[in-house]
Amino acid sequence: MRFSLFIHMERYDDTISHQEHFENLVELTQMAEAGGFSTVWIGEHHSMEYTVSPNPIPQLAYLAAKTSTIRLGAGTIIAPFWNPIRAAGELALLDIISNGRAELGVARGAYQYEFDRMTEGMKATDGGAAMQELIPAVKKLWEGDYAHDGDVWQFPTSTSVPKPQQQQIPVWVAARSPESHDYAVANGCHVMVTPLMKGDEEVDDLVQKYETAIAAHPEISQRPDIMVLRHTYVHSAEEPEAWRPAAESIQKFYRTFDAVFGNKVQPVNGFIEPSPEEKFAGREEFTPESLHQTAMIGTPEVVVDRLRHYEELGVSEYSFWSDNAMSHEEKKRSLKLFIDEVVPKFAQ
Repeated sequence: MRFSLFIHMERYDDTISHQEHFENLVELTQMAEAGGFSTVWIGEHHSMEYTVSPNPIPQLAYLAAKTSTIRLGAGTIIAPFWNPIRAAGELALLDIISNGRAELGVARGAYQYEFDRMTEGMKATDGGAAMQELIPAVKKLWEGDYAHDGDVWQFPTSTSVPKPQQQQIPVWVAARSPESHDYAVANGCHVMVTPLMKGDEEVDDLVQKYETAIAAHPEISQRPDIMVLRHTYVHSAEEPEAWRPAAESIQKFYRTFDAVFGNKVQPVNGFIEPSPEEKFAGREEFTPESLHQTAMIGTPEVVVDRLRHYEELGVSEYSFWSDNAMSHEEKKRSLKLFIDEVVPKFAQ
């Protein structure tokens, strides 16, 4: 099982500039590369300060010049917001810039908040059609001339300019339902999943959906990979109570997630007030005590034990999700412990 870093500029107030946040992102990425991580993933989000990433491609192109081995993943672009020609060309250019290190993750989109600002009345729940149409179109454009007449996009004979350096850029699908797992496997894509606030039983269930999809498609000659993405914070055994500020910071992330997802809070210059804690009275999954058990929080020994279970399930990649409302120094300390005391336990 390999490891990757999932990261955004994460801003809850204006005490730290965007410039400093980006410098922090670069530093954590370089730490991950030096620590043997396979990939850095940056997603796409719009008009929200708590995940600053209107386009992962320029960030990854910059990282290409600041790194040499770590792969560079757009994880994920939101399919309804991209024309296939643009997506194919931009990812191919990133692949050229990075000497063949690009990876593409695609999602249908989840926040109606973003769809209200990026599309003309489209429901976020309808984004799946765009995802399923975009992926094969992008792959065809990477191969050569291709004309497209779909339900979402139509264009005459076109091609990706430039072409990728890799023979085929790996494509990943953000999957949760059995249908999305099946689509990914049937179309030769890898699978990326997140259990969010649920425990490891959710990881078991998501891996089972992936295995069911593979069993349903014996025609696929190459087994796709599966990546599990989790909020992660590692602390030393000498700090037995260090889990609490980590869990409370992850709770703040999810309270902000809830406010955005509910789409009822008026943003102020891109800042969105987290939903109040009292809103979640009676919802055990939002408590710090529950997040201590469900998020990947613990000493290196605890984290290694849980990751061994993921490895036994057949998980190909574990992604260290760094977005958690903690300070940069706290994130660095956690990542260093993970690199020094967890990663070596899984070295080939």
